[in-house]
Amino acid sequence: MATVISNERLTDGVYQLRVAGDYGGEMGQFYMLRAWGAYPLLSRPLSIHQVHEDGIEFLYHVVGEGTELLAGLVPGAPLSLEGPFGRGFPQVDGKVALVGGGIGIAPLFYCAKQLPGCDIYLGFSREPFRAEAFRPFAAELTVNVGGLVLDSVDFSAYDHVFVCGPLSMLKAAQLKGFAAAEAGSRARVHLSLENRMACGIGACLVCSVSCRDGQRKACTDGPVFLSEEVVFHD
Repeated sequence: MATVISNERLTDGVYQLRVAGDYGGEMGQFYMLRAWGAYPLLSRPLSIHQVHEDGIEFLYHVVGEGTELLAGLVPGAPLSLEGPFGRGFPQVDGKVALVGGGIGIAPLFYCAKQLPGCDIYLGFSREPFRAEAFRPFAAELTVNVGGLVLDSVDFSAYDHVFVCGPLSMLKAAQLKGFAAAEAGSRARVHLSLENRMACGIGACLVCSVSCRDGQRKACTDGPVFLSEEVVFHD
């Protein structure tokens, strides 16, 4: 069992959880967290937000019973962590853009620390959170509140674009990537999907993703996929 160091409320329904222990992982990977007994049945998958020498951090949004229980954790409370799981963002060369929407900024902070000098675009429907923490690692930081942050991103200016956010944003990023490719862009667009998960290790089909080569699993084949691999359904 791990131990909670801090569990700070950042804004309405958004928390930053820091857990003590020797934990690691790659950009875009996730852990399965659990702070309760038999109910709720499923653990909660949370992407790595930041890794420290003495622990690990997660950023999460309260959306149901599991995350409500996480929000109630106090320093010193026990917590079960399993992971890291999944295929995250690749280590890349060239010019990189990180594009996050809402709680989708969570895995991108770990990316920003490992890819200093990238351009970072963060979008929020209401009050921004953690945006200024990205600034030391960004060549340019763009923060959009209430609009469409993708409108600020010229995909053709980058070798790689990492995107994490709500489904509508991922669909729009895919279309924008396709349009840029047709115009001769070299950009590879990497999407981090926020599918619901159950086991985290590929033993079930809860997190199934439709891809051009068939059904794949977000927990083991992803959560990060190249944009052109994914088939979004209306």
